[in-house]
Amino acid sequence: MQWNIPNILTLLRLLAAPGVVLMFLYFSRPYADWFALILFVLAAVTDFVDGYLARAWKQESKFGAMLDPIADKAMVVIALVVITGFSGMNPWILLPATIIIFREVFVSGLREFLGDTAGTLKVTNLAKWKTTAQMVAIAFLFAKGAFEHFIIEQTIGMDQATVDGILDGTIEDVVGLGWKNFGWDFSWYGGIILLWVAAVLTFITGLDYLRKAMPYLKGAK
Repeated sequence: MQWNIPNILTLLRLLAAPGVVLMFLYFSRPYADWFALILFVLAAVTDFVDGYLARAWKQESKFGAMLDPIADKAMVVIALVVITGFSGMNPWILLPATIIIFREVFVSGLREFLGDTAGTLKVTNLAKWKTTAQMVAIAFLFAKGAFEHFIIEQTIGMDQATVDGILDGTIEDVVGLGWKNFGWDFSWYGGIILLWVAAVLTFITGLDYLRKAMPYLKGAK
């Protein structure tokens, strides 16, 4: 075990995964959403930084290679569970989240079964794009939760006609409801599209790993 900066960053990313849950346990919304978003984005940035530093400083290690995918999977899976929960089990989120979580568990099981031959399941460029799409989608959906709760808080006591009037410009928008509603729309639709893109890439890469593992699953030498 080598305690260099890249490995420390990877470990911090792993610890940040359950930290997302703690944001919702100790803070009220929408602040929990914003704090979770900031924590998640900072952790996601370390995913690029630790790998870059490890290569640049020639500090790549088996410990880092082992911990890095675990940290990525923990971040994605825990964040998706949280988002699925506060979205009310919305099927547009639940289905792609299920595909992603199932694939991560399945591929981890394949790697464990293959043992010393798990090197046949090397991370591909498509898998890296998959991880990027997952993390960006999750960031968007955390932002959506924050915008949603700001809108709810600021429309308490307003009837629907007043809200509609503010949004269509016939009533003065003194609370910034317009840009918050735009933020909600942008983060919701952007997050959903990216989450489905990530789910498709996740499914494709999962099939690719299964194809590569089939000779070993059949008992071939």
